[in-house]
Amino acid sequence: MCLAIPMRVIEMNGNQATAEIGATTYPVRLDLIDDVQIGDYLIVHAGFAIEKLDEHQARENLAVWQEIARAEDNRRETREI
Repeated sequence: MCLAIPMRVIEMNGNQATAEIGATTYPVRLDLIDDVQIGDYLIVHAGFAIEKLDEHQARENLAVWQEIARAEDNRRETREI
C-alpha cells in the first residue's frame, strides 16, 4: 500500500527535484509531470511525482494527515497506560 502525502518542491535541476514534508527532504523525479515550479505541491509515488496539487488541496490533505498522526499518538499513549 502506498500513502500519498503532498510534498513541496524546494529545488529543481532538470527532471530532478528536491521536495520537503516538514523538515525532511526527498529526491523526486519529474518525468511524469509537466510544468513543475519551485513551491508547487506534488504527490510522489516510488520517487516519481504523479500529480500536482494546488496549495489549497495540499493544505487540506496535510491537515488530514496531521489529524491521523495525532489520533495514532493518542492511541499509543492509551495502550502504554
